[in-house]
Amino acid sequence: MRNAKAVVLEAMLVAVLGLALALAANALSPRGLRLSRNYFPDVGSPPTAVSSATGSVVAAATPISAEASNGVAQRLRQRGLQLVSSNEVVELFRDPRYGQGLVVFVDARDDPHYTAGHIPGAWQFHHYRAENYLPTVLPVCLTALQVVVYCSGGDCEDSEFAAVMLREAGVPRDALYVYAGGITEWTAHGLPLETGARHSGEALRPKP
Repeated sequence: MRNAKAVVLEAMLVAVLGLALALAANALSPRGLRLSRNYFPDVGSPPTAVSSATGSVVAAATPISAEASNGVAQRLRQRGLQLVSSNEVVELFRDPRYGQGLVVFVDARDDPHYTAGHIPGAWQFHHYRAENYLPTVLPVCLTALQVVVYCSGGDCEDSEFAAVMLREAGVPRDALYVYAGGITEWTAHGLPLETGARHSGEALRPKP
């Protein structure tokens, strides 16, 4: 009986020590996982009410808090990226230069999320499949004066990764902006969504 208890205690001690070492190694590693981040967003739950290209939706989620926004802004600065506010995004969306291709919106989400609803006229660039999108979206971004990249918002960092990849591909640093609020904040403000896949011959965006 004593031997069995000793074995159990030793096993528990080894497990605790192993967990402590793993957490320490993850914290010290520059490529460690952020334990507070959701690495598996709910792909199967797009906005509850998706509109047509000229309609609007009300999102179930709320925009990111001011505290979270400050953290995102600091992270963007560390990555050499610029943050654009929701008010500035709306102004750019309504800017006549958007219809001329001088202002470009880039959606960094995957196919299911993009087709379920994106900012009207936005180009898709899912950086995990960059080879499928870069040949189409890069020439558009290179000729634009301002490029706004967004994803779901909140903890989602896909817009940042996509913006860095576009910068490394040649898009000027000063032209790149990240909309941290993302599609969640956009829809929460009742702004229009466009559904379906984008076609190369499609107009840049419908008139607001």
